[in-house]
Amino acid sequence: MTNPIPGTQEWLDLVIEEVVDPARPIVDPHHHLWPAGGALPYGLDALHSDVDGTSSGGGHRIVRTVFVECGAAYDHAAPEHLLSVGETSFVAGESARDPAHLIGGIVSSADLRRPDLDEILDAHAEAGGHLFKGIRHALSSAEHPEALRIPGRAPRDLATDPSFRRGVGRLGDRGLTYDTWHYHYQNGDFLDLARAVPQTTMVLDHFGTPLGVGPYAARRDEIRAGWRDTIAEIARCPNVVAKLGGLAMPDNGFEWHTARRPPTSDEFVAAQRDWYLHTIDCFGPDRCMFESNFPIDRWSLSYGVLWNGLKKIAATFSATEQDAMFRGTASSVYRLAAA
Repeated sequence: MTNPIPGTQEWLDLVIEEVVDPARPIVDPHHHLWPAGGALPYGLDALHSDVDGTSSGGGHRIVRTVFVECGAAYDHAAPEHLLSVGETSFVAGESARDPAHLIGGIVSSADLRRPDLDEILDAHAEAGGHLFKGIRHALSSAEHPEALRIPGRAPRDLATDPSFRRGVGRLGDRGLTYDTWHYHYQNGDFLDLARAVPQTTMVLDHFGTPLGVGPYAARRDEIRAGWRDTIAEIARCPNVVAKLGGLAMPDNGFEWHTARRPPTSDEFVAAQRDWYLHTIDCFGPDRCMFESNFPIDRWSLSYGVLWNGLKKIAATFSATEQDAMFRGTASSVYRLAAA
């Protein structure tokens, strides 16, 4: 008998669990979507399949989500600086056709270095309406792109570029958030940026992506030690909040995407708990929000198992602290309407 291919629904269905704490309201502040024929087969129906429990192990009470840019549905008929507005229009349209209006926020893409940034932000605001919450212009710059499944291609000095810093500051002036995705060795660059632009709320995605593949695989202890120190320093910046998730990406090195079956929630917790607890200890629950990073982390485990694992990690915290990490922080940072 042939084993199911990792990442497929058949493979994910090898581990199905009863939902932990099913009544808990959750805001998932980080997922992606692509139109038909896009980079990944993950549209609104697939999102609902995961969220509503019609795929393996779903059924958690997801009351709102936030879409984060992924280079999808760009408008190639638009001027070059407005290409990414097509993505905002696409997601706003998906939200409008969804009777549940699950998507409550959009974090769009823009080149924050541009002198016409306000025109770009105005266009996103017009396309997204009340859903438009902020921008992610990722800092991720891969040292060894050949080793990574998702290599970031930003200029290595982006965080120190004066025009970029002005753009990040402009987001704060307009009441918008700045999201970053970068690698562990760029945490220091992000720390300097957060200190230089204190008026802007910044969201640290995916723990600063500690890598664990290629040349990084043999340095896991060294990388973790350095990561712990820089996370503690970043947490001292009051304008930064942390998204807790995205560690199941293949580039983090846990290798679940190549296993005969996906991990159980207990196996997920055993492998990743310490990364979560250190970040929560540094930032405090009121500056942390759990995220799915779907469908990227779907290469490694199912939506239901992931949220079971997150609930188990949070189980020792108070009811108020758990509510902050599962719902309150994301709702506040992204200014989401009540579900």
